[in-house]
Amino acid sequence: MKAMIFAALLAVLSPALAAAPRTLSMSGHGEVQAAPDQAQVTAGVTTAAPTAAAALSANTARMKTVFAAREKMGVPERNIQTVNFSVSPQYTNGADNLPPRLTGYQVSNDVALRLDDVSRLGAALDALVGAGANQMNAISFSIRDPAPLLDKARADAVANARARAQTYARAAGVTLGPILSIAEGGGDAPRPLYKAVMMSAARAVPVAAGEESVTADVAMVWEIQ
Repeated sequence: MKAMIFAALLAVLSPALAAAPRTLSMSGHGEVQAAPDQAQVTAGVTTAAPTAAAALSANTARMKTVFAAREKMGVPERNIQTVNFSVSPQYTNGADNLPPRLTGYQVSNDVALRLDDVSRLGAALDALVGAGANQMNAISFSIRDPAPLLDKARADAVANARARAQTYARAAGVTLGPILSIAEGGGDAPRPLYKAVMMSAARAVPVAAGEESVTADVAMVWEIQ
């Protein structure tokens, strides 16, 4: 009885199995570079004093000059954001097994400043330092609208996958048929490439903007004949 059931199932499934198409799967990668059109600087002021109140007062005074420098540079208020503020007690190691001794307090206040004109970055760094910023924690570059670049990277990824698939098909003695599926492997946000081009303004800090890279990956499946 079991043999009869198995034979019946095999009879039903065999045509479907025989009709399954032969396929060729291939991945593709696309990458586009462009000069960044935005820059972000994380800068701030760190002050220390015997008391928390004195450290905070000194920090506040210097941060006011930093904010005033932002206004003089013409950077909109929406382009500056506080990213860190801390008050930390400071200790010295105790001698002769004595416990650590409190010596004062440190106040840190950091802001992120976004520039919509990359060519002004050198002058902005100079202005921030001149205004009293004694911490420069990070500088990054970005592309304001990466969508057109990502579209180009996607098209290049598909073309790359097709070219690779055609090479394999010729080598195997088959031809590509219709596309059965396309799946995106994920597009990367712009990432820096260090082919830097120096730029500077008069009396400003020289900086390198380099290029940003936008990438896309696809996985494609063809029927082969």
